[in-house]
Amino acid sequence: MPRLSLSDLPRIAVPGDPRLRPDGSAVTHVVTTADRESDENRSEIWLAAPGAEPRRLTGGPHDSSPRWSPDGHSLAFLRPVDGKPQIHLLPMGGGEPRVLTGAPLGAGAAVWSPDGARIAYGAPHGDLDPHAPVVADRLEYKADGTGLLRGLTTHLFVVDVATGETGQVTSGDFHAGEPSWSPDGEKLFFAASMDADRDLTVSGAVHSVDVSGGKPERLTGADVICTNVWWLGERLLVAGYAGTPVGHVRLFDLGADGLVEVETGLDRNVMVGAPGYPGATPQLAGDDLIFCARDGGFTHLYRAPGEKIIGGDQVVSGVSAVGGRIAYVAATPHSAGEVYLADLPAHQAASPVGDLPPSSDAPDEDPPSSDVPGEGPLPSDTPVGDVPPPSASTPMSASTPMSASTPMSASISTSGSSASGPTSAVPGVTRLSSYAVPGVELFTPRSRTFTAPDGTPIEGFVLRDETLTEPGPLLLDAHGGPHNAWAPVFDGAHLYHQVLAARGWTVLTLNPRGSDGYGEAFYTAALGAWGIADTGDFLGPIDELVAEGIADPERLAVTGYSYGGYISCWLTTQTGRFKAAVPGGCVSDLASMTGTSDAGYLLKAYELGDDIAAQSPMSHVARVSTPTLLLHGDSDDRCPVGQAEQWFAALRERGVPVRLVRYPGASHLFILNGRPSHRADYNERIVEWLEQWISVDGTPVSLS
Repeated sequence: MPRLSLSDLPRIAVPGDPRLRPDGSAVTHVVTTADRESDENRSEIWLAAPGAEPRRLTGGPHDSSPRWSPDGHSLAFLRPVDGKPQIHLLPMGGGEPRVLTGAPLGAGAAVWSPDGARIAYGAPHGDLDPHAPVVADRLEYKADGTGLLRGLTTHLFVVDVATGETGQVTSGDFHAGEPSWSPDGEKLFFAASMDADRDLTVSGAVHSVDVSGGKPERLTGADVICTNVWWLGERLLVAGYAGTPVGHVRLFDLGADGLVEVETGLDRNVMVGAPGYPGATPQLAGDDLIFCARDGGFTHLYRAPGEKIIGGDQVVSGVSAVGGRIAYVAATPHSAGEVYLADLPAHQAASPVGDLPPSSDAPDEDPPSSDVPGEGPLPSDTPVGDVPPPSASTPMSASTPMSASTPMSASISTSGSSASGPTSAVPGVTRLSSYAVPGVELFTPRSRTFTAPDGTPIEGFVLRDETLTEPGPLLLDAHGGPHNAWAPVFDGAHLYHQVLAARGWTVLTLNPRGSDGYGEAFYTAALGAWGIADTGDFLGPIDELVAEGIADPERLAVTGYSYGGYISCWLTTQTGRFKAAVPGGCVSDLASMTGTSDAGYLLKAYELGDDIAAQSPMSHVARVSTPTLLLHGDSDDRCPVGQAEQWFAALRERGVPVRLVRYPGASHLFILNGRPSHRADYNERIVEWLEQWISVDGTPVSLS
């Protein structure tokens, strides 16, 4: 069977955003693919049910955010009208969808009222004049993926389903988070920061407001930074940080006595899901609270207080529950995502034994065929991260609402408390889809624990052709965040991993100090010591693979994106052992980064500590001799393109072989959701650069 090639990008379908029909009989989800001809990412909404072939509900090309009405008779979803996403209603009894909203700048995802008569949504609000001067009094005047905000704020609206009459519920100088209806349908609850200096200090509180409008009432204090709020039945659940925004996200119940933390028994980060981050909104399954948390590189599903119910070699990136049924999407080593339906298992006592996969994640020998899936949301399990997660005050775009989330993590318990739960082959699990690339055999990453020079265990994943017996070239790929994590699953984005493995390379991915999934002490272990604290976590595992005869010490390369791009620059200042480097979306000069990134000041205040210069690759650039390829989005506001420009200029001045590639119009997450041509080019250039400077067969490469 052939191996994956870079030309297979349009054949990769990624499901996401599963939604169970209220009767539990079927699951809608969005399927995303890359359309080579239009050079766009396409998204369509599909319906899957046990015993039936998945069928396409909408034809795209840019449909997303399906939301069932409470009675299951209608499906609300987003589709562009004149380039702006608007809420549409699809009657499930038959007929064409109708447009419900006409938001001038586009609408966010639909949130149905309990009686199904109204829909709440968030949307940008303000006067957008692209030619007017941009005046900023706070640092939050731009956002990656949106650009200059020009005074726009995100506010809440309610539309009558029958008449289309729309009313604005909130207004003012703040950004309202995603709304949640009170059980009686009289109020909307949301998270927001209304502090005057919210750009200097991360804050967020839960507010409520009458559906008819009025002044929002603040319901929480400053001791918890609230990022999300949901009514789950009669329970008001809040996600947030206890004190500092650098650490694990926790869950809280909000009642008459204020916020009370939900006991999980886990030293793990709650993952509520966001672009570039897996996880899902917490749900009620029957009377049980279920939520996602990162355990090592994997993201699993738990039942409070800490019982793992969906585990194994999976990254869960969407969950929906109705009664005792759970629909979820998970990536596995064989697929960028599949849709599953499971019955909630009986309660089990926690045990230190890890979970087994709830179902086979290998594709069927004869997978059911379906129409060519369209495109939709992007793989939220991809380990590409950004610097600190957004607060409740982060502006949202109408098409992709930003929810505050947490950096991802990885999976060794270094702080004593493990998140492993009972061994559970969950009963009644049905795989409803077959989105694995047909006719292609994937290499499977092998998990192993390395030892850093100071004795700290570091989990990593080795991807290679296990039939090889001689030492060969090795690529170290560092994840972003820094509080992100690699998982040994196929993510549909880093195609060069599979291509290089087929060409005789070993690809090493590691979860060093600062990664998520190994406890909060590990998560925060590199604060104020970027590069300094984790250099040994990268170099030690390479030494082990060299000693084992897997890696050739003369044929080593390094790459990474975001924080991984920073590490790619940093490591070449610390050692000359790498013969090629490919920093993507890099950070090279922390001083300029803190003043130009949309998260720069928060990075400075919460991540870097006092000695920024010591952690900055630019302070040590004179040591670099490694041939370097810089890949960067031109419209990146998280790690601005000036970071790549500075590194390019510094290396060029010193006579180091260097090339800069800029992708027009591309934001920070373009390697996940950018133009297919850009994503293909990114993968191709990495392979070409590595093979320009490092031979697979050991033949010396000319350095001219």
